[in-house]
Amino acid sequence: MKMLTLSAAFCFAASGLFAQVASDASSGVLRVLDRLSGAVIDLPLGVGETGALGLLKITLDECRFPAANPNGDAFARVTVIYRDKVDPVFEGWLIASAPALNAMDHPRYDVWALRCNSA
Repeated sequence: MKMLTLSAAFCFAASGLFAQVASDASSGVLRVLDRLSGAVIDLPLGVGETGALGLLKITLDECRFPAANPNGDAFARVTVIYRDKVDPVFEGWLIASAPALNAMDHPRYDVWALRCNSA
């Protein structure tokens, strides 16, 4: 039992060695696909800013990128409201390199992160 506990502690400690350090960005770019019209629109937003596009209101809550490689990836936390509903249709993190990992499930729109702007 003691050996199992020690092994588990070593695994958790070793996984922390490979963790990336993230930096916060002041703005980012999201891409929106309207499946009905086929339109693809890039939506630049500042952190805390809300943009309206069709029937969506999209707020960029946070945008982060790897500190060692600013062009490497983007992690955007967004809130998406459809029409004027109270509850968001999506609230969470979007990852540029893995758009399907935590995708917004909506019959008409797709939203994914493109990049964070560090300047």
